[in-house]
Amino acid sequence: MSTPSEASQQNGHATQQNGHPAQPNGRTGIVRPSRVTLSLGHLPSKTDIKAPWPRTPTRVDPNNPPWPAYRGYHEYSFAHATMQSRLPTILGKAIEDATRTLNEESSEERIVDLVACIERMGELMTDLSGNAKLRPIIDDNEADVALWNKEIAKYFQGTALPVMMSLGKDFMNAPWLFAEAYKYRRLHEAFSVSRYWRDYDVFYRQKCDTFSRSADAVFELSTRFAEPFKLSDALSPEERLEAERLMFLELTQEEQIKSLQSTGGDHLAATEKNILGNHLNRLWETVKELREKTGGRIDFVLDNAGFELYCDCVYADFLLQSGLAKQVRFHGKRYPWFVSDVTKKDWEWLLNTMCYGQLFPKATDLELESLRRLGQRWKQYEKEGKWVYEQHPFWCTGYTFWEMHSEAPDLFLHLSRSDLVFFKGDLNHRKLTYDCAAPASTPFEMAIGSMANAAGAPKVASLRTIKSDVVVGLGDNGDLIAENLDKTEPGWKISGKYAVVLLSEGRPGEKVRFA
Repeated sequence: MSTPSEASQQNGHATQQNGHPAQPNGRTGIVRPSRVTLSLGHLPSKTDIKAPWPRTPTRVDPNNPPWPAYRGYHEYSFAHATMQSRLPTILGKAIEDATRTLNEESSEERIVDLVACIERMGELMTDLSGNAKLRPIIDDNEADVALWNKEIAKYFQGTALPVMMSLGKDFMNAPWLFAEAYKYRRLHEAFSVSRYWRDYDVFYRQKCDTFSRSADAVFELSTRFAEPFKLSDALSPEERLEAERLMFLELTQEEQIKSLQSTGGDHLAATEKNILGNHLNRLWETVKELREKTGGRIDFVLDNAGFELYCDCVYADFLLQSGLAKQVRFHGKRYPWFVSDVTKKDWEWLLNTMCYGQLFPKATDLELESLRRLGQRWKQYEKEGKWVYEQHPFWCTGYTFWEMHSEAPDLFLHLSRSDLVFFKGDLNHRKLTYDCAAPASTPFEMAIGSMANAAGAPKVASLRTIKSDVVVGLGDNGDLIAENLDKTEPGWKISGKYAVVLLSEGRPGEKVRFA
């Protein structure tokens, strides 16, 4: 049976849908109808076939996650609100910060240089607001340039298929996680190509302010932990272990660490009801086993600076003092990232402010001394090598952590030597899980790919307050839990009310292998 177009060509005529003659291609002379319609009323009806999810590993890439990606044009998702409104607002405030600094400068060379930075930020705002195509990153001598431009070229510069030419190439079509990371890399580029402002942080004032505005909570913790903690000698071994367990669980909960009022079991139980995926007890057994083996190395992939970093350090201090760890390694970002992520400057500022700063004029002498002693002890940990701060280029790329094994094998090998890796916060969780629409019942180990199933993968714990669309690891009834919350609490995924504490056992001890 010939199609209408075939029949018309056989009769010497080519027709469009509206009956007008089709125009021949100017270069080849080949007649190509603009659209072909078929009359198939007597054929079987279409079948609703669902695509198989997750994708097989060979079909997964940054533009095609294991499950459907969240993209900026998806109006039902938080990705849309972020790309359309939130990111332009953040960039606008960044421009205001740079302008404030400009108005405080006196050197003409530095002023002219900073004006050029602000102009580049304005170009980024135009690209972001106008949904421009994703161009390559300018070579600014950063260690991540090749990784960025390789990913852009392979996955976000179009394909040979005409129907796919526009997909994944602009801010709204690219997967939300990549587009958002790209925006922050372009923001860094605005300064990194300058002469005087390469390391300028437009979010620095904001990050410092979060610590200075948390005085009550800061001193609540410093007065408790200024001196090395010591459990009562009157406690039995079982009571001592239970006291340590409650302290560990309390400190592990990211929301509770900000208002540490009690180490009692009743208080802990009240908090745990909002932890939808809860591996706290498994996590305790994991670290307790470390101590029984004379302790080990624990890594923190950090999230926010300021008060949250302070809380992370309190947690790490407890792990050392209790013997649950012998060394703690902290992983931060090489440059300003997603507004509040920790950089080396943020790390140094926190410890030095604790020891020497005048940030809390209303604090008592006792409170200031407790903060100073805590800061001095942490600095001593650094000198002794018990605390180590690191910043690998991979953390500031558009790749998810599924690609760490292939794109940053040195970092994967480094983490494989850790006894437990904590990934803090929402962004790290999104990168672990490929930030895609996996069902809420998806096991955490499946959702994080090679970070769980590659040979040598370390034990991984994700401590995350839910602030975006991706939710996994809620157990066999996870889909039902998510559906009920969708009905009873619309917006629960971005409210910050709920959290997950998830653990992957990984494949520690196996020899790491790379293809």
